[in-house]
Amino acid sequence: MNPRHAADDPSALNTMMRAARAVFLDVASLGSDVDLTGLTTACNTLRCFDFTAQAQLAERLHDANVVICNKTPLGSDLLSKASALELVLVTATGVNNVDLYSAAIHGIEVRNCRNYGTDAVAQHTMTLILALHTRLLDYQRDMAAGAWPQAANFCLLEHPILELAGRRLGIVGRGPIGRKVAELARAFGMEVVFAQLPGRAAGPDSMPWPELLRRVDVLSLHCPLNEATEHLLDAAALAAMRPGAMVINTARAGLIDTPALIAALRQGHLGGAAMDGLDVEPPPSGHPLLDSSIPNFLLTPHNAWASRQARQRLVTQTVENLQAWRRGEALRTVTASR
Repeated sequence: MNPRHAADDPSALNTMMRAARAVFLDVASLGSDVDLTGLTTACNTLRCFDFTAQAQLAERLHDANVVICNKTPLGSDLLSKASALELVLVTATGVNNVDLYSAAIHGIEVRNCRNYGTDAVAQHTMTLILALHTRLLDYQRDMAAGAWPQAANFCLLEHPILELAGRRLGIVGRGPIGRKVAELARAFGMEVVFAQLPGRAAGPDSMPWPELLRRVDVLSLHCPLNEATEHLLDAAALAAMRPGAMVINTARAGLIDTPALIAALRQGHLGGAAMDGLDVEPPPSGHPLLDSSIPNFLLTPHNAWASRQARQRLVTQTVENLQAWRRGEALRTVTASR
């Protein structure tokens, strides 16, 4: 019997759980302060590696029937040769590092984690919005340069400070994160509207995309990156926004046309922008968005999701996914979309 399907017999599942000979390919991606006890207990055997290079994959997978990874690429060539592999557990929501079509062909299940970072990403989003409105980074730079002791006034007022109350926030994406950001923004007195993208049905508090671009003071992106949303904010969309508007992206970098964003900031059309993450990670040292001279632009290193609590929830959900699979139950299974 094919080992990938040895436990597909319901009668076998009644008498025994599937074995889990697991390997965690990039455990360091979760940080050193998470508790892996539950994961260790849930496996028959577990080998952990901080990171795994492509050249090391075949050796590390050769006898594992369960692979756990965050961002390590698992392509079709590797999956076709991993004869023992039955399950891939992704410690993230996005599974673009796994060739889902190849996994399906070879009978390999893929399961992911979901909604573990809602509070963390929403909190980070509001942090970025507040930092832009208070010009926090600019004033911190002034302080580091010794501007306050040399000032004639008792305070520094070189950069305009804006209140959130009364400002209109447009949100793209009505999922858990988008809704949580809306809740927090309303607590600051902001008016919140959701984007109705082309081809999508109108919802409560929604506004058609072209109108929303013209009317919001702040635009926050919380939608998936796909063919329909790639470069959603291109040069034309950015030009349609009201002068002084701000853009926040704690989703995927590819939602925004990078050169167009930089131009809109340098030309003074946008009042500010903030992003968590780039299109290449870690980025090359010469990446254009690493230029500190871009005015009122904040960039964080793809860690909006990474509160300690959120990372521990990743472990918890991974354990749940593994235990359910060992019992022959479906939970957070991901399949190819075409």
